[in-house]
Amino acid sequence: MTRAVIEEKKKVVAGIVENLKNSKVTILADYRGLNVAEVTELRKQLRDAGIEYKVLKNTMMRRATAETGFTDLDQHLVGPTAVTFGRDDVVEPAKILHKFAKEHEALEIKGGILEGQYVTVEQIEELAELPSYEGLLSMLLSVLQAPIRNVALAVKAVADQQEQGDAAEA
Repeated sequence: MTRAVIEEKKKVVAGIVENLKNSKVTILADYRGLNVAEVTELRKQLRDAGIEYKVLKNTMMRRATAETGFTDLDQHLVGPTAVTFGRDDVVEPAKILHKFAKEHEALEIKGGILEGQYVTVEQIEELAELPSYEGLLSMLLSVLQAPIRNVALAVKAVADQQEQGDAAEA
């Protein structure tokens, strides 16, 4: 191997290491059996959500996992491997991949890293079932508004009752 090729491979590994370190969630998947149109559609869905999707050589990934300590992923680095890096949202990458895998049986989620911890396929599927960040905020707001709404209804009921009492006396 020439020096230039070795340097290029070192750059690729350094890029993978950076992605592994800076991603809140990293998910590995086997995409064998998907046709070009299906892979293009998956890439588009992920890109539209601001999620990076790359097909990487397993040897390069192994070198990067050795540098980052994420060697639990090595067991999944067999055959074609697509890697999804989610830097902002931990739920959305899992949701997109899980939904796509349901619709296209050829896509197989292998495992991943969530906030620095190894996660199994089952845990990724559980993550995919969670509401989105916006959905969670909406639920929280409705929970926070409930007591205020109940107090307002109670005050209104007392006022209505008092009005009825005043009307009956007149």
